[in-house]
Amino acid sequence: MRLSRYFLPVLKETPAEAQIVSHRLMLRAGMIKQASAGIYSWLPLGYKVLRNIERIVHEEQQRAGHIPLLMPTLQSADLWRESGRYDDYGEEMLRIKDRHGRDMLYGPTNEELITDIFRSHVGSYKDLPLTLYHIQWKFRDEVRPRFGVMRGREFLMKDGYNFDIDYDSAMHAYNRHMVSYLRTYERMGLQAIPMRADSGPIGGEDTHEFLVLADTGESEVFYDSAITDLKFGDRKVDYDNRDECAAIVKEWTAPYARTDETHDEAKFSEIPEARRKSSRGIEVGQIFYFGTKYSDPMGAMVTNDQGHKVPVHMGSHGIGVSRLLGAIIEASHDDKGIIWPEGVTPFHVGIVNLKQGDPEADVACENIYDALSAKGLEPLYDDRDERAGAKFATMDLIGLPWRITVGPRGLKNGVVELTARRTGESEELTPEVAVSRVAEIYSGI
Repeated sequence: MRLSRYFLPVLKETPAEAQIVSHRLMLRAGMIKQASAGIYSWLPLGYKVLRNIERIVHEEQQRAGHIPLLMPTLQSADLWRESGRYDDYGEEMLRIKDRHGRDMLYGPTNEELITDIFRSHVGSYKDLPLTLYHIQWKFRDEVRPRFGVMRGREFLMKDGYNFDIDYDSAMHAYNRHMVSYLRTYERMGLQAIPMRADSGPIGGEDTHEFLVLADTGESEVFYDSAITDLKFGDRKVDYDNRDECAAIVKEWTAPYARTDETHDEAKFSEIPEARRKSSRGIEVGQIFYFGTKYSDPMGAMVTNDQGHKVPVHMGSHGIGVSRLLGAIIEASHDDKGIIWPEGVTPFHVGIVNLKQGDPEADVACENIYDALSAKGLEPLYDDRDERAGAKFATMDLIGLPWRITVGPRGLKNGVVELTARRTGESEELTPEVAVSRVAEIYSGI
């Protein structure tokens, strides 16, 4: 993409309403525009990152054997009355009536709807286990929406639901989700710590939140610093192997890590003092096991191997897809702007032409652009007639991980400059080697 043809409405000044780093930088980088309180339009740059995050979530869910579908944003209130949650959920639920006077709601979550789908089509234990998920817009009418996409009213969320014949099978689904989430977050350049949490209106006894440590987090968290040394890496996982999944979950949940709602000071004090840490955390996902909370009242039954009708055991598993953008920026930025991890960056590399209109520089930039594109990469070429300083400022603000700078002086020596956004380190290379180096970086991502 050539920047002269792209829609990138960057702002020089920080909007007064933006209170945290991610909100400020998303507005300044032209990623979002507020439509109304807590509701945003996603502009091209922000939309590209959103889709990259969504793609990673889809890939890891399907790697774990989970099946995608798509449920509607509007739901019938009748289903929620069946489960008993329609009156219990509170004012965060946006309740509406259609033209025929039927009670409807804009879905804040989908336990009832997925249970209705299941009970309509599945009747035997032979069809289990089954995990269905979708990525869809949700709406929760926050009293005070703030912090941009971190606490908005409309948000994009992955929510998945497992159906199993018994507790042991359902807990394997729980473990499978935890493992898949650990992989998902690391691919996005995040360390998201699973913490014992409170289930809230979803219900259930077993639940973990995944939190990214950040000063602007909404939750106070307490943890053993040993957990921050854990890395999932590129290990291969057999998601059908119960013992393997359980071992990984044990590895990641053995160190103490809890939100303030479930914090146990006595257990925390057993940790060596040097490893006892407290911080703020941003929630980016949560997994639940809630047994037959929904299947019992809604009649989601299957015939077991003894020929008896039994309610299925269920769990739900969510990832805040749009919220993740804010969390990544909170965890990865500096005073110049965003620093995107390679896994989610909107463009793989920026090309800066220091002297637009110079025949040699123009040709070199076009050749680099074509060579990167031929390798399946997506460069952003700043071909505007702007000062070099303004071009560098734009690239730093939008946070592309790598930049290739092309100018007449370097070209006389046969080199261009490859710069890492995260470290600021630069290296002079021939254009061909610079292209190969960038391609190599992304080959394993």
